[in-house]
Amino acid sequence: MDLDQFAALHTPEGSAALDAATRVAGGDPLTAAAALRSAGVPAGLAAAALTQAELRRRATAKFGPEAAGMFLTRAGLEQATRRVVADRRAARLRAAGVRTLADLGCGLGADALAAARAGLRVYGVEADPLTAALAAANAEAAGLAGSFTVECGDATAFDVSRVDGVFCDPARRSTGTGRRIFDPKAYSPPWDFVTALAARVPFTVVKVAPGLDHALIPPGAEAEWVSVDGDLVEAALWCGRLADLPRRATVLRGGRVHQLTGSGAEEAPVGPVRRYLYDPDPAVVRAHLVVDLATALDATIADPSIAYLYADTPTGTPFARCLEVTDVLPFSLKRLRALLRDRRVGRVEILKRGSALEPERLRRDLRLVGDQAASLVLTRVAGAPTVLVCQPTG
Repeated sequence: MDLDQFAALHTPEGSAALDAATRVAGGDPLTAAAALRSAGVPAGLAAAALTQAELRRRATAKFGPEAAGMFLTRAGLEQATRRVVADRRAARLRAAGVRTLADLGCGLGADALAAARAGLRVYGVEADPLTAALAAANAEAAGLAGSFTVECGDATAFDVSRVDGVFCDPARRSTGTGRRIFDPKAYSPPWDFVTALAARVPFTVVKVAPGLDHALIPPGAEAEWVSVDGDLVEAALWCGRLADLPRRATVLRGGRVHQLTGSGAEEAPVGPVRRYLYDPDPAVVRAHLVVDLATALDATIADPSIAYLYADTPTGTPFARCLEVTDVLPFSLKRLRALLRDRRVGRVEILKRGSALEPERLRRDLRLVGDQAASLVLTRVAGAPTVLVCQPTG
């Protein structure tokens, strides 16, 4: 979509086209396009409306019912923060005393809208003219245009003395190609500018990729990793007065919030495979808080580089999935196939850490036949390739 197409969608005719596109979205694209053209919608407007309708349908998973009135781009939706995460962040900023916030590189406005809903006055800055226009339209659609305003410009030129808090989500995709950028030095705004914000603004939060190298975490910052229902969705650096502790893993599961904190610098004790295996949530693993979870579960690891935990008793925890280990085998396809055949296992879930095996290829090679199910864990124990046959606990 370009600015002209957006302007067309922002007219009464465009709104009617969007309504019509919403009714036919989700099915065959050619059939949907034909339906709009037969209703008298010009081809260009029909294409833009159908694209928006499809993006809104996908965005429901991130934004809920609010997605139905938003204007989106594919790249913007990809990087936008889920509403449940953005609302939590906004609440934390509000509780810390932030009242005015600059969102530098606001994108489509997901985080800025959450902050505005929380009662903050938000100034968004976005370098891309189309994205800035969409963010402003989203503020208007949400009834928050008085609390969240957008200017199109260079985020590095914004006068941060106007605000007491800054949120920055640097662009991690190349303009034009949409390809992911893995080197923080190539982010926009540049990484040096982003990390220097904490010295200029007392309350600074930076959203970063979950795979961020821990070596890049600024001294004194709190690094938080967030998962939603088992999916690792983002990481954030809380700086200045917002930094409470070195590392935090936040697990949002089933509408509830669970947090595990620690230094992220300790190592878990090593021991043998025990009766129960714990597969930590990815937020716990990326935050380097496996040792803190091991302490809470009275657990050990079987290999210093593998994040599986083992314990003698099962303990309910939101930070890991628990499996009961029934068999421990040095990896051998022949032995594993024979064991599963004897157990009449016809369905397997395959988990792995520290193994080069491809799960789907292994599934085919096992030639499973039977009416029972099992979980297979491909891992290393004391450096040796190992397969654990497991059953889920209650």
